[in-house]
Amino acid sequence: MHRRKCSYAHDGEQSKAMITMRRVSAIRALGALALSGSGARSAQGAERHNPGESPAGSVGRYRIAFASFGPLDSTVFIAKGDGTAPRALLSMPGRDYNASFASDGTWIVFTSDRAGTAQIFRVRPDGSGLQQLTDEQSFNDQGTLSPDGNSLAFVSDRGGRANLWLLDIGSGALTKITQIAAGDFRPAWSPDGTWLAFSSDRDSRHPKFTFTSLHSTEIFIVRRDGSGLRRLTTLDSFAGSPAWSPDGESLAFYQCSIADVGKITSPRRLVGDTQIVSVSVATGEVRVRTSGSGEKLSPRWFSPDHIAYVSGGPNGGIEFVAGSPGTRGQFCSPNWSANGNQMVFHREEQQGWPPHAKWKSLDATFGLTRTGIFPSFEPSGKRYVQNDRTAGNLQNSILIVNAAGSQRSVLFHDTERSALAPAWSPDGASIAFGIGGFFQRTNGASLADIALMRSDGNDLRVLTDGTGNFGFPNWSPDSTQLVYRSSGHDKDGIHIIDVRTHEVRVLTTGLSHENLPTWSPTGDRIAFAANQDSDSDIFTVKPDGTDLRRLTSSPGNDAHCAWSPDGAWIAFTSSRGGFKDEAVLHAYNAQPYGDLYVMRPDGSDVRRLTDNQFEEGTPTWIPDTAKTM
Repeated sequence: MHRRKCSYAHDGEQSKAMITMRRVSAIRALGALALSGSGARSAQGAERHNPGESPAGSVGRYRIAFASFGPLDSTVFIAKGDGTAPRALLSMPGRDYNASFASDGTWIVFTSDRAGTAQIFRVRPDGSGLQQLTDEQSFNDQGTLSPDGNSLAFVSDRGGRANLWLLDIGSGALTKITQIAAGDFRPAWSPDGTWLAFSSDRDSRHPKFTFTSLHSTEIFIVRRDGSGLRRLTTLDSFAGSPAWSPDGESLAFYQCSIADVGKITSPRRLVGDTQIVSVSVATGEVRVRTSGSGEKLSPRWFSPDHIAYVSGGPNGGIEFVAGSPGTRGQFCSPNWSANGNQMVFHREEQQGWPPHAKWKSLDATFGLTRTGIFPSFEPSGKRYVQNDRTAGNLQNSILIVNAAGSQRSVLFHDTERSALAPAWSPDGASIAFGIGGFFQRTNGASLADIALMRSDGNDLRVLTDGTGNFGFPNWSPDSTQLVYRSSGHDKDGIHIIDVRTHEVRVLTTGLSHENLPTWSPTGDRIAFAANQDSDSDIFTVKPDGTDLRRLTSSPGNDAHCAWSPDGAWIAFTSSRGGFKDEAVLHAYNAQPYGDLYVMRPDGSDVRRLTDNQFEEGTPTWIPDTAKTM
């Protein structure tokens, strides 16, 4: 997506630190495994935890339920070079992904959430000798070993945005290679180990489509000490996942347009078009290596005319620029051994949706539970409602689930209309929701209303008049009023409706794209998201429309706010951390950059709860009375 000539400044400002290695859980069924290897501790056998779950659990003084748009799980496989004969790399995997071979084939490095946050591990190809290489409580991913096996280049957002870092395996010394308030991704070593190629969105215009932001990446190279930064592509489109030619003279990568990025990342599962392209490091000459429609990603170069890659879509699989196609199936972020005889990749194994699982929180005060989208609890905490689909722009029904995540059933379904964002009333008697069509920028113009039903799913009532697009209702503490988002001709803003009389009053004016309102438990303020500048931020206002206050102003969108039961905190999602990977590699994930945060009602004491490359959203607070979450 973007290319534009630019000047290049030295980006090699470096910081050095020692990384403290610690013992971690081995995920092997057979006892403790000890391996030699200086600078990394061998893993010991221990209790296995669910993907994303803290080893100590995720209890906390407060508890938040939320939706994540990442995979339910992820398993790394090792297979023959054409994708046949795959087997799980580890006998007891966690959420493992983004694996790559060492040049000599003796190690495989990969990312895993098994320690709670995204950390980089290495393991022998037979699954033995698991070792954790990073342990900073931050995002660490996309690791690749230098040709001599002594250094690990990887992506980390420690101290800021996702930049490139270098770990000396023997000493544990860390060097920050790039340092910029943007994202650098997918590092790849040159054959002689002196250069790193990578993609970066540092020159991206970050086009925005109403709320959703996209990014574009170009291909860069930099010396391992951070000097010599140079941009190789000026394509003004998306260029990603570079791979060096065996002679070190060229780089292969995939390329696509911004429009195709939008298709690939759409939850509606649209198919985009990409091509495998190469560029000369010396001259910048670009050569397109593939043709035709469909998604082509993750190239690996073996000889002048032999490039392997993976194709996406329902009939995708392993492909070769020169040669017959390989195995069909899902092969995420594949990487091949130097001789091409073996490959590693990851894929999602679980299928059941929506999930219910504890999740690692970066702040022990706030426990986390992953659910489906738009969860809302009854006051007793014994049950909750949520939507059944993976995204809000799909046609949704409403599910009712017990607090342990089991005994789920459909509470409301409409064959023609989506029933979105259910909200359980504070008195426990009713459930409000939006009914109709939503996300008009992607799904087309439509009408939607605020509806109400009893908590047993009966007595459906439509409260609004059908003349606009009304949605995302939230209750007043006394269960007599609903605040909601209004959209349509002369109707944009936050409105309040009296549940008994259906009388409507306008709460906000003068902002744009107001959305997702939530009433404080004390009843004195309403929080909501809106655009005052170019990004969405969190605001609060009194229920009479006075005393508007802006709580956030960080770069990126802030939205999906929710008050804690005691009114002491507001949970919200934010894209302030930026992208941590190439968006194209996260199909059906329209916003692969949002993390969960909490703050005080005046906008102070902001705390980050999650840190990954996926989107977290639709948070709600679990009542103190819910004992099983």
